[in-house]
Amino acid sequence: MKSAIFSISALLVAALAAYADESASALRMSYDFPAAVAKAEAALEGADSLSLPALEEELMLCRNGLEMMNFCTHPEVISKYVFPVAEFHLYYPLEDRCWRPVPNQLDSVADESLVRAIYFPEDAHCVYYSACDAVGSRNLYRSEFRDTLWSAPALINETVTSSYNEIYPMLSPDGKSLFFASEGLFGMGGYDLYVSHWDESIQDWGVPQNMGFPYSSPYDDFLFINTPDGKYSIFASNRECSSDSVCVYVLEQDVNPVHGRIDDVERLRELAALSPEGNASIATHARSSALPQNGKVAEYLDKLSYVRSLRDSISACNDRMNSMRERLSSVSGEDASSLRKEILNMELSLPRGKAKLDEAVRELQKTEMEFLANGIVIDPEKIRRESDRQAVGTDSGFTFKKHEEGPALDIRVEVPVPEFDYSFKILEEGQFADDNTLPEGLVYQIQLFSLSRKAVLKDIKGLSPVFERVSSQRYVYSVGLFRTYSEVLKHLNSVKKQGFRNCIIVAFQDGKPLGVNTARKLESKVKTIYKVRINPPDGKSLPDMAKTVVGQMCASSDIVRLMDGAVVVFDVSPIDERNRAEELVAALKAAGISSCEVLEAGQTRVE
Repeated sequence: MKSAIFSISALLVAALAAYADESASALRMSYDFPAAVAKAEAALEGADSLSLPALEEELMLCRNGLEMMNFCTHPEVISKYVFPVAEFHLYYPLEDRCWRPVPNQLDSVADESLVRAIYFPEDAHCVYYSACDAVGSRNLYRSEFRDTLWSAPALINETVTSSYNEIYPMLSPDGKSLFFASEGLFGMGGYDLYVSHWDESIQDWGVPQNMGFPYSSPYDDFLFINTPDGKYSIFASNRECSSDSVCVYVLEQDVNPVHGRIDDVERLRELAALSPEGNASIATHARSSALPQNGKVAEYLDKLSYVRSLRDSISACNDRMNSMRERLSSVSGEDASSLRKEILNMELSLPRGKAKLDEAVRELQKTEMEFLANGIVIDPEKIRRESDRQAVGTDSGFTFKKHEEGPALDIRVEVPVPEFDYSFKILEEGQFADDNTLPEGLVYQIQLFSLSRKAVLKDIKGLSPVFERVSSQRYVYSVGLFRTYSEVLKHLNSVKKQGFRNCIIVAFQDGKPLGVNTARKLESKVKTIYKVRINPPDGKSLPDMAKTVVGQMCASSDIVRLMDGAVVVFDVSPIDERNRAEELVAALKAAGISSCEVLEAGQTRVE
């Protein structure tokens, strides 16, 4: 009975904590950050270990929002308009055919929620884009055109890479600022907007800064650009839209924004609404005065706009195919082959577009029938005429124009060369070291043999990494990189059993040969520092259990989050003894963290 009571109590505490968390989240989403922080802090009291991580995450977002109340600007709102999420990007004032569909050679995963295309102008020689890494998180990459192919994708840098997603990187017209959206950096929840400036001193992008209110919000805010004419700033958000739509905001470009604090929640909400001054009646889709102004009408207009945009897309696709078919008769060779391929791709895409249109029409008709069932008579033509009005600001002259999507990417991209593993191994087929340069400091190797010719793979009998150096017109081959005599001695017999009975231990200091006895004396004055590398199970964050284990066993060590290629890893360092590092690995594996290993972090001199 006692255990049953305890279980019920535990469930009740968890339920109350979850309810408090939802309340904090709802307050955060309504911009009431002071109340949200109080709710989240209350939820943490008495929370069990299972609900604790989610509660701590919510509290962090609420506190971030509270902090961002100090970082508010007041740009003039020119216009805003609601578009279907599938094609909102085509209404940005950018080059025609600059958006390319995904998946493609650079972005292999289509994100049905927000990311539907990649920005890749026809004359581009350097592109920034978002793509999924090995664990499924979207990171920002860069590639540039080199002679005949595009360079292997490279992560921009660690400061603009979080353990979550980054999307829609866009360069400023002068190329000195990089705008992007992230859901993993310092923000209020969802995607926030950030800007990173080019740092000439380090020739790299600087630490990104959250753009603050009203650009960022607790909702998803993304795809920010400044127009080349210096007039407008444009971005998209779902802060006041249904799930299949986004609102595109046009603001007067604020070259030198002045940031200040807003304490009043209502004022903050008004700022985040971004209503065009004196033009609120067309702040979103134009509304028909014949209908009540409610959510159902907004939903109907969204669906109507979506149907019309799909029809426009299909019509434009047919027109383009007819134009290309006419051109086909006047070209030959590679040009004709390329045209045929593009026509075929468009023909294959048409059935999907028509299927989407049919489904959208059915949904639109369903809503119309609901209106009729409730005694509301609608005039679709009148609504259509009103919804066709351009959403413009007072005397702004800004209009939204839909651009054509570019053809599917057809580019050649370098394949990244994987980094060579210099740890000692015995494989089915041996490996020569990619770089024969020895690392700095004290290093031991096992010398295998010397030949008057270059060795081939069969000569090294599965050993890796095998180093080559030339001495007295002979090729000398050694295996491994060992920092201590005991470590190299441990592998000596393994090498002998591979058939190298006359192998010997050799030593080097900063790449120069050194007697082994001298090296052993020197070793007593040099200490190798180790680290433990942890690959998080979810590819994003370090589990609380791992933090607890590290805190108990290596309290003096730091935990540092890094990017290993395109993968998030955590390094625990410094650890002064290898056996302590190996004990930590054993404890982590016992706690369920299976992917972790001991690595060298460097050497230090002992006086």
